[in-house]
Amino acid sequence: MKRHAFSAAAFSGALLGAAMFSAPAMAQDEEQFITIGTGGQTGVYYVVGQSVCRLVNRGSDDHGIRCNAPSTGGSVANINGIKSGELDMGVAQSDVQYQAYNGTGNFEGEPYEDLRAVFKIHGEPLTVLARADSGIESLGDLEGKRVNIGNPGSGQRNTMEVVMGAMGWDKSSFSRAEELEAAEQAAALSDNNIDAMVYVVGHPNGSIQEATTTVDSRLVPIEGEEIDALIEEYPYYSKAVIPGGLYEGNDEDVNTFGVSATLVSSASVDEDVVYEAVKTVFENFDRFKRLHPAFENLNEEEMISQGLSAPLHDGAKRYYVERGWMDEDE
Repeated sequence: MKRHAFSAAAFSGALLGAAMFSAPAMAQDEEQFITIGTGGQTGVYYVVGQSVCRLVNRGSDDHGIRCNAPSTGGSVANINGIKSGELDMGVAQSDVQYQAYNGTGNFEGEPYEDLRAVFKIHGEPLTVLARADSGIESLGDLEGKRVNIGNPGSGQRNTMEVVMGAMGWDKSSFSRAEELEAAEQAAALSDNNIDAMVYVVGHPNGSIQEATTTVDSRLVPIEGEEIDALIEEYPYYSKAVIPGGLYEGNDEDVNTFGVSATLVSSASVDEDVVYEAVKTVFENFDRFKRLHPAFENLNEEEMISQGLSAPLHDGAKRYYVERGWMDEDE
């Protein structure tokens, strides 16, 4: 976290004598800057970070915290950014959070034990959208097709690699495995450069809306014995349904599975900063839920208990205890 002190009073005080000024007075004049990693600008992660920062910045005169939320490569990139100190917080899929803390998956053998959970956000189904003329009607039909499996460092790439492993696939299983970022794949589908795009995202989503309105395309069910086995084995996965009627030409519910988006941080990030960020969101909760349709059904109880496989950050826990949502010893 970057800190910058702006204090004309302190400068004048230096001329008069430092003893005249107390430490608390200095603290009031200090602004703290935090950065939240998000994802592609067409995805819900970007909206999450921008929404949290919008609320935090509305109260900056009171708590002295300024927040920005740039577009990033997604879940894995955000956790790596937190680990390196480039980011203070970030949005990450619940499975990526688990893997990072436990040293599995993309973090094999390198557990990040200082990773801390802040709260769960929206559910994120694995979403596969295929051109109607591709012949893709089920998960198995992806084999031999041109599929965007997601850019390295993204949550969809992470989840797609798990699915590929369960299906016995690798990149050579497709006629072409693209590694496009989320913001690029709708155009690639419309331009017939790929047969299917893969996204782990909350709904409704702008990228899916863009694709379905520019080319005849269908959401593909992601189900079967292999998927059931994944859900059974990994606690951060659950069955999900993408409701029909959200996108043009897709009127029926589509079965899939998915994860949850979570906000994470590091044990090294100031407890007071995380506390203020959490407090700001939950004390403006109705406003927060109106900032994106994917937030509409959020509730506090699930947000502080589900999808969180790393320990809670002390700042977050402090607020939850104050609200009576959990006990100190939990």
